[in-house]
Amino acid sequence: MALPESAYLKLSPDLEVCRILNGMWQVSGAHGPIDRAAAIASMFEYLDDGLTTWDLADHYGPAEDFVGEFRRRLTDERGPEAANFMQSFTKWVPQPGPMPRHTVEQSITRSLRRMGTDTLDLLQFHWWEYEDVRYLEALDHLAELGNEGKIRHLGLTNFDTEHLQTTLDHGIEIISNQVQYSLVDRRPEVRMAAFCQEADVGLLAYGSLCGGLLSERYLGKPQPRGAALNTASLRKYARMIEAWGGWELFQELLTTLKRIAEEHGVSIANVAVRYILDRPAVAGVIVGARLGASDRRSDNVSVFNLTLGDDDRNGVEAVLAKSQDLYKLIGDCGDEYRR
Repeated sequence: MALPESAYLKLSPDLEVCRILNGMWQVSGAHGPIDRAAAIASMFEYLDDGLTTWDLADHYGPAEDFVGEFRRRLTDERGPEAANFMQSFTKWVPQPGPMPRHTVEQSITRSLRRMGTDTLDLLQFHWWEYEDVRYLEALDHLAELGNEGKIRHLGLTNFDTEHLQTTLDHGIEIISNQVQYSLVDRRPEVRMAAFCQEADVGLLAYGSLCGGLLSERYLGKPQPRGAALNTASLRKYARMIEAWGGWELFQELLTTLKRIAEEHGVSIANVAVRYILDRPAVAGVIVGARLGASDRRSDNVSVFNLTLGDDDRNGVEAVLAKSQDLYKLIGDCGDEYRR
């Protein structure tokens, strides 16, 4: 399936990405079982539909192994050049502590081996405790590994604006920061987006569908609780919705999104993703892929044929204006992980 040119963006001069990234948190074990063979087979379907970019992490269960197996099969079946059409972004999420060169290199070597590649397209770095400034030492070593050809580009994950700036001021070249960003969580609009525009850092947004809660499935339904929140994503974003304004206001948002979706012949999820894709500094939106278990590829690609007008955005923003200020409640991007 050929996607429009607007579906792709150059995150750097040598790295073009699909603006909807296939998120692999769903294979980590926190979202139900995944059949390995079915998952690998479905990765071919994603690639053939033009959804070429994968977001994963060293701690997402077998995600790196899936990418490695997919890359090997792709090369065997379609030739050595076939893997050039996919991009795989992994993360390194170490526990704070001493960061000698061998510790950093050991972790990156493991990811390279698991993913079946000599060079990581993008290594996204997360750090749990800013008070432990050895994250800058780790980033120095990552930059060295980049100079040696093991990492093409560096990004960050859940860094706040202050520490993103600290990293850049330290002399580390960063091309992206992955943060939670949705109609419910618009904290990046307070400081992060403007800073990233100025610094030429792309935002990779996750949680833009609130784990699937931003969909027709929950329109007009009672608030899910207990066993109904049966994935890590649902539990996480249900708590976020409660802090944002509660289920009644969320229903008002879903109703507004449904009206807009019907006018454009698309889904609620399409409207939610398109809204975030259109925000300043956003390079892409990560949409979870339950590989081999469910398939929303055709719905995902509909986003690229959707244009929201001023009336659409004004209608959404009238609802959002009634919500709580999550920046005041939680803090800047990623602060929820450091409390």
